[in-house]
Amino acid sequence: MTSLYDRPFRFGLCLFTPSTRAEWIAKVRRAEELGYDVISVSDHLGMPAPIPTLLLAAEATERIRIGTLVFNTAFYHPTVLARDLATVDRYSGGRVELGLGAGYDRAQFDAAGIPFPTAGERVSQLERTVAEFRKPTSELDQYARFEQPGGPPILIAGRGARVLRLAAAHADIIAFTGTTEVRDGDGLKLGGITEVTDRIDYVRGLLGDRIDQVEFNIPIHKVLPKGATDGVTDVWQNRLDLTPDELAELPSLLFGTPEENADTLRERRKTLGLTYYTVLEPEMEAFAPIIQALR
Repeated sequence: MTSLYDRPFRFGLCLFTPSTRAEWIAKVRRAEELGYDVISVSDHLGMPAPIPTLLLAAEATERIRIGTLVFNTAFYHPTVLARDLATVDRYSGGRVELGLGAGYDRAQFDAAGIPFPTAGERVSQLERTVAEFRKPTSELDQYARFEQPGGPPILIAGRGARVLRLAAAHADIIAFTGTTEVRDGDGLKLGGITEVTDRIDYVRGLLGDRIDQVEFNIPIHKVLPKGATDGVTDVWQNRLDLTPDELAELPSLLFGTPEENADTLRERRKTLGLTYYTVLEPEMEAFAPIIQALR
């Protein structure tokens, strides 16, 4: 069996910039051409709706898998979401990877006119959603049955202990946000390396016999020249006031040539078990040479 620390790398691309149909098709075809394994979309108001966007991506491509990073499960009834994603899976030929999260941004709920549940209530909804997607096929209506036997791979993303316990018990892919702890409902910001390794170590301690059955995922926010420090920000435009050495340690940032960054990812696989990286849209072209260097 493949160990967590020697799994093949996989590379996703999270697309989130609103665009025309033609522009979207061009982007997803370019991602497939560059060697990405998965196209993901986010689930935020002000961005394209996930399900129709995934269907268009599937129609425009041949092999690349399609997924979400991540569905805000507090917005959806689990049974309805399962039916909709099963339909996408059938129409895409079994290419869906299902990313789920509890939701964190109060502003999204306010914009939708939906009351903002407590953190505990949102995680309970995530648990109900995971249970719906883990139901045996025999219990499902024909329209809620996935093309993939046993259902799609499930990615669960988060940093809180309860979400990570759920991920350790049920997820095929555990996505670490790499963020620091903030007040519930506030925006996010990348944390330091100690915060990242703490969450990874916590999950490793929970996995037990499942440790070689899961993938560890983390986003790539920036690909930068070696030694860059001026104005380095995360995807939420928070300035990262860290030393060059501290910035270079963060798994969501890469500095240097493609070959140097390939070596960095190999080292992080060996020490942290990170093998699945989701590159954020602005870094699509900058990261592509690293894929080639690793393959």
